Amino acid sequence: MKRILLAYDGGEPARRALDTTVELATKFGAEVGVISVVPVHAGVMGVAPWDDREVHEQALREAQTRLREHGIEAELIEPFGDPAWTIERIAAERSYDTVILGSRGQGALGRFFAGSVSEHVATHSQATVIVTH
Repeated sequence: MKRILLAYDGGEPARRALDTTVELATKFGAEVGVISVVPVHAGVMGVAPWDDREVHEQALREAQTRLREHGIEAELIEPFGDPAWTIERIAAERSYDTVILGSRGQGALGRFFAGSVSEHVATHSQATVIVTH
């Protein structure tokens, strides 16, 4: 475990993933990157008004502050795109060997309509994936 990519959106599941990242990065001396993907949905709306760049910038700053409290300097990554595919792509392109993200605990109906980012990343990424609950 040399390079950890933390997927972070500021929600409670992401905060648990952040805690796990701090623990593992400290234990293994791993480099850390934090990604917060501004979702772009196919169709009429584009970026949802409640999920814009400012929301993601704030989440990244929050994660950065928490990591710095533990002596960890992180690369901050804020791309646009489909969250699941983008996390998977960035992990591969930047050679992250571990991805840590939180599960929102959606039921079967929510996963059917919206998909599960954690499920997609866990089943498609070449990196080791840790999903916190």
